[in-house]
Amino acid sequence: MIELILNKIKVDDTRGENVIVFREKEGTRFLPIVIGVSEVQSIKMHLAGVKPPRPLTHDLMLEMLKPLQVRLESVWIDKIEQGTFFAKLNLARESGEHFRIDARPSDGAALALRASAPVFASEEVMGQASTVQV
Repeated sequence: MIELILNKIKVDDTRGENVIVFREKEGTRFLPIVIGVSEVQSIKMHLAGVKPPRPLTHDLMLEMLKPLQVRLESVWIDKIEQGTFFAKLNLARESGEHFRIDARPSDGAALALRASAPVFASEEVMGQASTVQV
């Protein structure tokens, strides 16, 4: 797995889509992924340090994990099929048990940013969808 860092969020003017762009932590490739408006807003609010009066969905999800003694360890963007990306949330209980839950990469990114958890992509995904400049 290749560790990624959030590089930027942009609007693709030609298609009118929101795109989150990851960059390899140790490399030159970029991974653009189209995401929804609500996920863009959630990520941007977090990056800007905005604290809403009530928790947003991603904040709520992380808060729900705490009493269950579960933490988000990492997010894996592990598959792409017909242009659709798939991800896994890698979770761990305080007891040491590890498990994975399917997720959209956009939700995974929003959660990872809030939990300070790393995001990774498989070499297969990077080979199919990465670019050298965005």
